[in-house]
Amino acid sequence: MIVCLNDKDYEVDEHGFLKQSETWDERAAEDLASAEGLALTEHHWKVIGFLRGYWTDNGVPPPVRKVCNVTGFSLKYIYQLFPAGPAMGACKIAGLPRPRRCI
Repeated sequence: MIVCLNDKDYEVDEHGFLKQSETWDERAAEDLASAEGLALTEHHWKVIGFLRGYWTDNGVPPPVRKVCNVTGFSLKYIYQLFPAGPAMGACKIAGLPRPRRCI
């Protein structure tokens, strides 16, 4: 399905994840975050950057423990940043495909 966010169209699945992650850019992240009621901060971008880099290198989202270790953020704090969680919230905004399992 196509959703229009801030005057730009995005093709997403039934859960709101981009169907083609290669269409992701920083504007897409801002638009997806805005749709979730979030304003991205430096800490959001730190998580998003790590998720995208790990996914690019490995083809899968990282384990949540690795996200915490690399960013230095506790799981509780990541949930404060992304209330929908690291999989349904952070991965969606980072333009990753919907994880098949929780990260």
